[in-house]
Amino acid sequence: MPEPSSLSGGQLVVSTLASLGTERVFCVPGESYLPVLDALYDSDITTTVCRHESGAAMMAEATAKLSGQPGICFVTRGPGATNASAGIHIAAQDSTPVILFVGQISRHDRYREVFQEVDYRQFFGGMAKWVAEVDEASRLQEIILRAWHTAINGRPGPVVIVLPEETLTDAATPVRVPPIHATHNGLSATQIANFTRALAQAKRPIAIVGGSRWSPSSVTAFQQFALQLGLPVACAFRRQMLFDHQHPCYAGDLGLGANPALCERVRESDLVVLVGTRLSDIASQGHTLLNLPVPQQSVVHIHPGDSETGSLYQPALAIHTTPVGLSDYLETLVKDLPADSDKQQQAAQAHEQYLAWSSLDQSHPDGALMREVMEQLAQTIPNAIITNGAGNYASWIHRFWRFRHYGTQ
Repeated sequence: MPEPSSLSGGQLVVSTLASLGTERVFCVPGESYLPVLDALYDSDITTTVCRHESGAAMMAEATAKLSGQPGICFVTRGPGATNASAGIHIAAQDSTPVILFVGQISRHDRYREVFQEVDYRQFFGGMAKWVAEVDEASRLQEIILRAWHTAINGRPGPVVIVLPEETLTDAATPVRVPPIHATHNGLSATQIANFTRALAQAKRPIAIVGGSRWSPSSVTAFQQFALQLGLPVACAFRRQMLFDHQHPCYAGDLGLGANPALCERVRESDLVVLVGTRLSDIASQGHTLLNLPVPQQSVVHIHPGDSETGSLYQPALAIHTTPVGLSDYLETLVKDLPADSDKQQQAAQAHEQYLAWSSLDQSHPDGALMREVMEQLAQTIPNAIITNGAGNYASWIHRFWRFRHYGTQ
């Protein structure tokens, strides 16, 4: 048993997460991390016990999407961890901060292929931002703080922390846990001037919003920016909650079964402003909207991950900041741009095309039953949070559900 001035490794894990503001964790219990489960029982953190590790990881990922803070998941070794990999892959592709804790075999038995032994650095290395195995209880807080910082900053994503049995039973003296805040880079005077010039010179601009690291206030700020500028705005795949669908500048979503008129608008634009999104294969309609690697349009790419700008499309201007960081400069950008009636008309036309494409009043082939379902949903749960899988059947939600608020998808 640890001395009164120290804590077991399991207690250190839970107390550190509590100090960082964790309110809920998701798990499938296992004997490989019993000291953590004991500590959770004694803590104020709500523990949601799940039937399957993939569900636990996906719940953690969804919670992180809605809160912006790391979703926390605990699973046992071997099959428990591999089952959770589905949620970790989602977190990686959707840029969502998640920390997966995995109970591990005894550190003295490594490399002997003991029961349920897995090399987690190899298994998760291609999908996690960082994978760490903690051999000493005294380093648990150091690793958790680094994992938290890694998960939420830059392009967010999942981190995996592996916990050998002895690490959770050994004792260590806790240290004070400071708050960890996400960083948001500012824009330089040169970037502001170049971005303003690009917006002023463009005749047929369009913005595409997506990714993560948004907030309710940054969504509102960008909507106001688009309205003042007359800027049509489309949402990337599964990011429709980032722009009010009733906003006069909303042009629709670039997902499965995207509006052909919207796709043509992007192709014919002379300036594409990417905010937060990588513009991956689905949003880019199989990389056909912008030429690879040099787009036919001028591209301003605003993204928090410095390794993302230029990874697919070579931009005319790359700005490494978050949507939240960008929102601090939108008023400055707008005040130096004159009102343009032609652009306002283009935005209005784009919105009319969206309304026509998404209208349930029109006849849709083989759609009578689903039309009734969508109408019923709109009437009975207008403020619901919508969650759906990735298959083509989801196009009914993407096309006909009119998202109004941040945090509802």
